[in-house]
Order: sequence, then C-alpha cells, then structure tokens
Amino acid sequence: MSFVYSIICACVLTLFDLIFIKSLQLENYKIKKYIKNTIKFNFSFGNKNKLKFTNRAKRLIFIDFLINFCLFLLIFYLLKNLLIKIAIIFSVFLLSSVVFLLASVIALPIENAIKQRYIKLAKKKLANSSCKKIAITGSFGKTSTKHILYQLLKQEFDVCVTPKSFNTPMGICKTILQDLKETDDFFVVEMGARNVGDIKFLARMVGVDFGIITPIGNCHLETFGSVEKIENTKYELCENTSGTIIFNGKSKSTRKLFERYVHKKYLVCVDGSFAYAKDIKIESTGTRFVLVLDENKFQCKTTLIGRANIDNIVVAAAMAYILGESLMSIQKGIAKLRPIAHRLELIKGYVNVIDDSYNSNFDGFCEALEVLNSFAGTRVVVSPGIVELGAKQEEVNRLAGEKVAKVADYFVIMNETNKKALLTGALCGKMKKEQILFARTRKEQRDILKKLLKMGDCVLFENDLPDNMK
Repeated sequence: MSFVYSIICACVLTLFDLIFIKSLQLENYKIKKYIKNTIKFNFSFGNKNKLKFTNRAKRLIFIDFLINFCLFLLIFYLLKNLLIKIAIIFSVFLLSSVVFLLASVIALPIENAIKQRYIKLAKKKLANSSCKKIAITGSFGKTSTKHILYQLLKQEFDVCVTPKSFNTPMGICKTILQDLKETDDFFVVEMGARNVGDIKFLARMVGVDFGIITPIGNCHLETFGSVEKIENTKYELCENTSGTIIFNGKSKSTRKLFERYVHKKYLVCVDGSFAYAKDIKIESTGTRFVLVLDENKFQCKTTLIGRANIDNIVVAAAMAYILGESLMSIQKGIAKLRPIAHRLELIKGYVNVIDDSYNSNFDGFCEALEVLNSFAGTRVVVSPGIVELGAKQEEVNRLAGEKVAKVADYFVIMNETNKKALLTGALCGKMKKEQILFARTRKEQRDILKKLLKMGDCVLFENDLPDNMK
C-alpha cells in the first residue's frame, strides 16, 4: 500500500506544482528569478496565462513527479508513526515550491544538452542551405518589421521567417529545423536579448548576411541596467557580420550605432536619408504616405495604422529593395499588408478596438494615443502601463498617464504594478477622478467597458501584463 499511497501523493503534489512550473515558464525558465519569487511567494496564480505543455514543460513535470514519488516512498516506508507521517507529508506540501526547485536544478543540465543538440542540427542545416540570412534586432518594432519584410519579399521570393515573436535560440532552431526549405531564398530571423552576449550568440549561431536594427530605447532596462549596455548588446549584431545593415534612425541610440558601423550601411526613416516616408495621413481606415526610396518616390496606401508602423514599412521596403525586389512589387506588397496581431491592430465592429496589447514602451504608447485620437465617439484607454524600466518606471508611467488624460474620455487602469503612477499622471493631466477606473481581472474590465461603450466608440488596449506581474 505504501507504493500506491506514494503514487497518489506524488500525483497530487505534482498537480499542485503546476503553479510553480507556470511561474518558471513565464520567467523563461530563469532559476534565479524563480528563487526570488519563492522568497517573496510571488507566484502566477492568475488565469490570464495558461501553462504551455511544451516538451520542456513535460520533462520538468516528469522529473518533479519522480522526485515527489521517491520522497513520499521514503516517508511511507521509513516512518511508522501515523502522526509523524501526516506532519511530514503536510510539511512537504507546505514546502513544495522548494522541492520543485530541486526538480528545476536537476532538469537544467538535461535541457542544456538538448539545447546544444538542436543548435548543432540547426547550424548544420543552415550550412547546407544557400539562403541569405537577415537578422533583425532592436528594442521595439522587431516583430512588426520582420512580418512586414516577409510580406514584401514573398511577392518575388521564397522566404522562411521565424513565426510570431520567436526570437530565442530554441525558437529560432525550431523554425530552421521544421520550416526552412532547400528552395528558400531568404531566412528572416528576429533576435531578442535580455542580457549582454545574447545577440552575439544568436548571430554566430545563424551566420548573418544582412541586418536590421530597429529603434533602441529603455526596454528591459531593469535587466540591462543602462541604455549604454542595451546599445552595446544590439551592436553585437554589427560585430558579428560584415554584411549590409539598415538602421532605423528614429532613435538616437540607433543613429549612434550607425556612426560606429564601418561596413556597408544605410540610415533610413530620417528626412533626406536612403529611405523615408513623407506626407503621412493617418486615418481610421489606414494610412496614406509617399515613400522615398533611393530617390524614387511613389504613393502608398496601407491598412496599418500609426507612424511607427510606417517607419517599419520603410525599413522593410529598404531591405527588400537592397535584396533585389522591384519597386513595383514593393508598392503592391505594401498595399497588401495585413495588421500584425496585438500590435496596433485595428478591429472594426460595433465598437472599434485598437489592440496594442503585446507590449509597450513610452513612444509606442504615445503613438497609439495619436491613433485613438483620430476616432470619433467615446475614447477609452485600458492599460497596466509600462514595465521593466528599472528606476525610471514610475516617472515614465506618470508621463504616460498625463498623455492619456489629453486624449481619452475614460482610463481603465489594470493591475497594481503601475497603478499609483498612472493615476497620479492622469490627475495631473486634468482628468477627473470619475473618469479613472480600476480593474484587477479581465471580468472586471469587461463589466466596466460594457457600461462605458456604445456603438461607434473606440477602446485602446495598451499592453497586457502576464500573471507573474501583479
């Protein structure tokens, strides 16, 4: 019976441990971050994000079950006193987050071995491929630029692209091994970074032929510590390719990197540069503009909204042109562009929705508010503010609250993380208290919006924090 009891207790505890597995997954399996959360008992109990049962998660669950089973087997076999058994079993459940940490540590070398194997296979496949590799990095606009470039290039070429916002070693390897074909002309890959050396590792893994650096700002300032470290990490792409690199000149930091790079380069999105947009007219149905590309000028129309998206189009068009695509195909491709989910995505209906919920930075927040301002009717902003800004977080969110007050009729503040700063900013911007509302859950959010909105109104969803942020 001890064996059966051990299995039952192990199953129950492993099911309970799914909370910790989800928390670790949301922290990108960073054990140090998990330990900090354990000390603060800050776990992802919410239902906004579901645990993704990836192969890695399944392996971790199995290891966790084995440890739990062995632990309970020892308890049932070695201890004879019933009260002591119950007390120790209760203690194991109480300290389950610590026991789960052991499973995470044991799984780490296994995962590293699997990771190295996949990287080796991906590099071998790339070495046997004739496709040109285009890498995109920066603080924001990476995913949008990537998908726009893919939509433009596919007018004339065979293209493989990392899906969604895949920008980690395993996400890139998975794309190479599953999606890259022998006939592909180009492989477009997004490269993300949270630590110094991340871009260097990815660039060497892929073997970059062409590069794009999008605007650089204070995203992930909490992990990097300074904007200078962010700049140097993004410059790792330049240091690990001697090919052509396009720099989106809309940020001061990106212009600095442009000056540093000594090989073939193009600055874009600045008046008079290699490529830029002018006569931009943002409407509720889309955007019209004139694209100037290598001194060629042509009218463009797109369903994408927001000036940042126009800059992303300019960058992608410049790269497509350098890679040999015709101006006519680029113009046609721009007209066919479809919004990228959750990135200034306009959803028309009984109520117009601007979905900019994937992530946020201050410039992007202001950009989304400019788009919201072009709509008639009641205008509502729903946002938890901006995160991962380190010491600047309170100041930036206070400024964001002031900006909201100048455009929106109502402001629904989500989560506790930036509540005080956003409220202070909105009040400083002359928004009345009755115009500012608070919601802790999506249900509360829906109930508020049902009361506020009517046909023809517009709501902006700016950013959406995962369950590991309160």
